[in-house]
Amino acid sequence: MEVILIKDVDNLGAANEVVKVKNGYARNFLIPRKLAVENSPSNQKQLEERLKQFQKKEALMLAQINSVIAKFNEGPLRLGAKSGTSGKIFGSITSLQISRAIREQKGYEIDRKKISIAEEVKELGNYKAVIDFGNGKSAEVSFEVVAE
Repeated sequence: MEVILIKDVDNLGAANEVVKVKNGYARNFLIPRKLAVENSPSNQKQLEERLKQFQKKEALMLAQINSVIAKFNEGPLRLGAKSGTSGKIFGSITSLQISRAIREQKGYEIDRKKISIAEEVKELGNYKAVIDFGNGKSAEVSFEVVAE
């Protein structure tokens, strides 16, 4: 029996996929738990419509990501940190501080979990961080640590 998966099912497939399963598995497990629907012409049309809507959302999201990347390329972020006379800062710069600086200086809300810093920031100077947007899209953000 062919079914269209509504949600991701482990060891079977992802959402919006057409898969072939045994009749009992479809009738007794997948369909009652609303994980799949039977592959009929009307359900096939609904699947095509969902895929069209998904592609539109994906294109809109990619356009937004590209605008964010362009904004990051305009100039570096400036982060203030308390430092000693030798240029070493007390503590270090974290992804949370970078996230706050992006929100304040660029006007975008970026989750701190998506930001990764290549090296530990313990001195004043220029550094780079990478923001992973998912879907293979990432942006490199340069930031400057200055004394407060």
